[in-house]
Amino acid sequence: MEKTILYQNKKIFYRSIGSGNPVMLVHGFGEDGNVWDKQVEHLKSKYLLIVPDLPGSGQSEMINDMSMEGMAEVLHSIIHDIAESSQNPPSGTGGLCTVIGHSMGGYITLALVESYWNHVNAFGLFHSSAFADTDEKKETRKKGIEFIKQNGAFEFLKTSTPNLFSPNSKLQIPNSIDEFINSLKGFTSQALIAYYNAMMARPDRTSILKNTENPVLFIAGEHDNAIPINDVLKQCHLPEKSYIHVLKKSGHMGMMEETQNANRILEEFLLEK
Repeated sequence: MEKTILYQNKKIFYRSIGSGNPVMLVHGFGEDGNVWDKQVEHLKSKYLLIVPDLPGSGQSEMINDMSMEGMAEVLHSIIHDIAESSQNPPSGTGGLCTVIGHSMGGYITLALVESYWNHVNAFGLFHSSAFADTDEKKETRKKGIEFIKQNGAFEFLKTSTPNLFSPNSKLQIPNSIDEFINSLKGFTSQALIAYYNAMMARPDRTSILKNTENPVLFIAGEHDNAIPINDVLKQCHLPEKSYIHVLKKSGHMGMMEETQNANRILEEFLLEK
């Protein structure tokens, strides 16, 4: 089912596919919900998959508050919309939804857990981190913003996206990478700049990992330049119940680079949590 809800008079698009316990898959920067298509295909027979387009991505409009916290409020609204349509209201103690966030989607997931911990029964950081941006990372983002302003959104994504894939993936799946990049033509400069500003402003949220009673999944890519594996290893011990997996052949796009392994890891986590 494809659905559009109004959030503060802005259109927010999401898909719900399958049946079972609800699992939300949250995409990252320079993506939309379609990045999860192979995971949806694999999991839809066992779970109700909720796949939003974040504000400013895909078919969703930008909202006034494009911070991590602002976009977490949108996810909260979608969870409520799903609950109302299924007549399964959020439980104050048992949780409602498992949330898996890729990259920026992981930052938003952490903001969601911070405010609405009682609506989340487990969560995953897929090539993501609870650390705030370092000063070096902020400078890189500022340079990216200048490039976007001068050259436009698609030119930026066309230049930067190949770096998200491992050297092996560039050799093994070049057509898939090209198709993925060509699917990104709908992004506006305004949206990408808003995302970068929001990521630079986000706080450290390692306290969420330390304090959560929920199971937490970490998926790292051995060749990930965006979220280095060492950063993931520094935080994966923080939750009380933690699962850590390393995709040996992946950069930052493991759902495409090692689809079978990624699907297996997600399925095992959803069964075990």
